[in-house]
Amino acid sequence: MDNNTVLVTENIKSYYVLDVGGSKKVVKAVDDVNLTIRKNEIYGIAGESGCGKTTLMKTLYALMNPPLRFMGGKVIYYRDDQEIDILSLSKEERRKLRWEYIAYIPQGAMSIFNPVIKLKETYRDFLDSHLSGKTRDEIFEIAREHIKELGLPIKVLEAYPHQLSGGMRQRVAIALAGLLKPAVIFADEPTTALDVVVQRGVVQLLKDIQESLKNTIILVTHDMGIHANISDRMAIMYAGKIIEEAETKEIFYNPLHPYTRFLINSLPKFGDKGVRASAPGNPPSLANLPTGCPFHPRCPEKTDICTREVPELVQTGEEHKTACWLVSKGDE
Repeated sequence: MDNNTVLVTENIKSYYVLDVGGSKKVVKAVDDVNLTIRKNEIYGIAGESGCGKTTLMKTLYALMNPPLRFMGGKVIYYRDDQEIDILSLSKEERRKLRWEYIAYIPQGAMSIFNPVIKLKETYRDFLDSHLSGKTRDEIFEIAREHIKELGLPIKVLEAYPHQLSGGMRQRVAIALAGLLKPAVIFADEPTTALDVVVQRGVVQLLKDIQESLKNTIILVTHDMGIHANISDRMAIMYAGKIIEEAETKEIFYNPLHPYTRFLINSLPKFGDKGVRASAPGNPPSLANLPTGCPFHPRCPEKTDICTREVPELVQTGEEHKTACWLVSKGDE
């Protein structure tokens, strides 16, 4: 692997195994996914709710709690010329790698804050667990300087989480994630439930941190508009699989998969007052996937082979991959 790679996955599978009425129900949330993610880029993952995006993030971060089970494959981080399969590490080794190398921003910033202590104490507890030998005053000074550098008001450190707006809480959570200069930051739907003006501030803060640290951000959101503004490369996910991957500009100007085209065409456009087209029907149940291509029941362009066989993710351009029989048949 070249020196520009930070993370590679090899055929990873993560399923939810549920006990329903005494029988096992298997939900294939991540099914045979291969990714190569580079240093110093923002890598976007898009798709409808329920397609497996958050489960993919949890797998990459090795946050596997029942009923989620890892069923196979590898998640390899490249650090200091070492290959580290995080899923093969012990719980303590995973914890150490996360602390030193990876940060995670979950959906809903409130979940990472203690509601009964001020944010400065959250910063103190975080830094105290990572930086030994620092006094209380030194830790608070580090927190103040970090907040100041990111253009956030210093007074937020004196507030309780509930005293801040949702957007400001999210920005503080993002600031906290970048505090120890991680090589990789996972951002899971960081703009959920925020209005468009606040979203812009959150997106800009992510971009500022990435440009400052020259690290990698893996961004999950169903909002294609956000990907258009921030992602360097992106993958489209459907029914637990990656169905298209390319540079973001390529995805928007030359989408090859019918589902990707529906996602892009559903975006509002300036001056266009017509009804936007979205994919017909509903996403399939991940516990009962259709035969063949999982998108074929909703695809207006399907052919007979689409109903029988699952297409592989194949190279369709210099840095463009697509899993669609329409594209594969054209190549043949």
